[in-house]
Amino acid sequence: MARDKEKRSCGQIMAEWREFIWDPRSRQFLGRTGTSWGLILLFYLVFYGFLAGLFALTMWVLLQSVDPHKPTYQDRLHTPGMMIRPRAEGLDVTFNVTQSQTWSHLVRGLHQFLEPYNDSVQAARNAACVPGRYNEQPDDSVPNYPKRACRFNRSILGPCAGLGPGDDTYGYSTGRPCVLLKVNRVINFFPGRNKSINVECAAKREEDAALLGPLQLFPPNGSIDLMYFPYYGKRVHVNYTQPVVAVLFANATSNMDHYVECRLRAEGLRPHDERDKFAGRVAFRLRINRE
Repeated sequence: MARDKEKRSCGQIMAEWREFIWDPRSRQFLGRTGTSWGLILLFYLVFYGFLAGLFALTMWVLLQSVDPHKPTYQDRLHTPGMMIRPRAEGLDVTFNVTQSQTWSHLVRGLHQFLEPYNDSVQAARNAACVPGRYNEQPDDSVPNYPKRACRFNRSILGPCAGLGPGDDTYGYSTGRPCVLLKVNRVINFFPGRNKSINVECAAKREEDAALLGPLQLFPPNGSIDLMYFPYYGKRVHVNYTQPVVAVLFANATSNMDHYVECRLRAEGLRPHDERDKFAGRVAFRLRINRE
């Protein structure tokens, strides 16, 4: 019969652990001598140093092929995307007219967004360009020469500019809200093929158009002038101010959901691609509650 193993006391177990951590006879720490620990640490230092150097070399080679001023590949961007301001989670603009805490953050967001559009700021930073034509600026043998940006004055947004004493809440305090639309920036993008471009907005379902009411767009007809194109990138187009279109919902029915879709209209654009719902268009929900 096999004999039962001799039971060890707690003191014996602790003594064995102390000896494992540091054995004064063999001068081993955790089972290794100082020479053994030095060799293994040297191995890992060389090994991981080699990996770090290889990674750094790979990144350096990759960065040499990247132009910091213009994306190397952008052939998929046939139609730019669109977005709304104020920022709303899930593109859902919902507020209660009588409860300022439900729309005050939306107003603050619009103020912050439009601050660079102040007429005084635009006059100091940007140029008065010739409307109706592209603002092309060749490098003239000086690569990535800084480009001038065209003025987009906040005042042309009318009652949606938030400048007047009765307009400083962009209509949210009266149930006549403004929503701003902006086209995403695409470097060297020439929309419209030298023809006018504009933004159109409507209810997604025709039967809801009467409940949404007539929409007012600023600038008139939701037009976007060609002089704001092309965009040359943030490194050379430092003060570029992208154009925006304001939509005023003056008579939207309260206490119901309105599904709105806005599209960019221009020659050569394809805003009907069902594979990309943000190509040249944006859809959002508007709900104006009243107690």
